[in-house]
Amino acid sequence: MTVFPVQVARWDREAARAGMLWAPVAGLVVGLWAALAGGVLLLFGTGPMAAAVATVAVGAVLTRGLHLDGLADVADGLGSGKPRAEALRIMKQSDIGPFGVITLLLVLLAQVALLARLYDGSWAKGALAAAVSATVARLALTLAAREGVPAARPEGLGAAVAGTVPVRGALFVAGTVLVLATALGSVVWGFGALRCALAVAAGCGAAELLLRHCRLRFGGVTGDVFGGLAETAATASLLVLAVASG
Repeated sequence: MTVFPVQVARWDREAARAGMLWAPVAGLVVGLWAALAGGVLLLFGTGPMAAAVATVAVGAVLTRGLHLDGLADVADGLGSGKPRAEALRIMKQSDIGPFGVITLLLVLLAQVALLARLYDGSWAKGALAAAVSATVARLALTLAAREGVPAARPEGLGAAVAGTVPVRGALFVAGTVLVLATALGSVVWGFGALRCALAVAAGCGAAELLLRHCRLRFGGVTGDVFGGLAETAATASLLVLAVASG
C-alpha cells in the first residue's frame, strides 16, 4: 500500500486478511509524511496553497499514484455506460479516457482547495486533516474487503483481497479509527472530537455508496474499485473537516 519496502514471506488469503485489517496504519504513515511536507513549505513561507499541493503530491508519490489510477479507471468504467463485461475491459486498459481525466482533475483540485483552507487556519489543522483523511481512505479498503463483498473478476488484486476480512474485524478497525480520530480532534484547537468523528463517518459513508454502485455495475470489487473508494473517502473526509473548520 506504500512505496516503503517490506518483506513478504507469502501472499495468500490469510496474509491478505491481515494486510487489509492493518490498512489504516499504512494510511496514517502516508498522512503524517504528507503533513510533514506541507509543514516544511509553510515554515519557509510559501503559503497554504503550496503546502496543500505538496501534501497531495507526497500522498500520491508514496502510493505510486495507485489509488488515483484506480479512481480514473472506475470513472471510465462507470461513465462508459457499457455492460458489465465491456466496462471491466475498459477499466483494465492502460490508457485513461475522458471521464477518468475529468474525475482526476476535479478530485485533485478539491483535495488541494480543501487542504489549503485548513492550512490557512493553522498547520495543525492541515496536518490533522492530512492524517485523518489518509487513514480513512485505507479504512474504506478494510470495509470494502469484508465478507460478503464479491470480486468482479476471478483474477487481480480485487480477487486476492475480496471477502477476506470478517465483518466483526472490519467494524472493530472502524471503531478504533473513529476513537483515535476523535481523540486527536479534541486536542487540536478549532476542530473538536465531533468534527473528526463526522469526517470519519462521511468518508466511510461516501465510499460505501460508491461500493454499492460498483457492485451493481461490475458485480463486485476490483483493484481499481479499491483505489476509487480510497480517494472518495479521503475527499469526503476533507470536505467535512474544511466545512467544520469554517
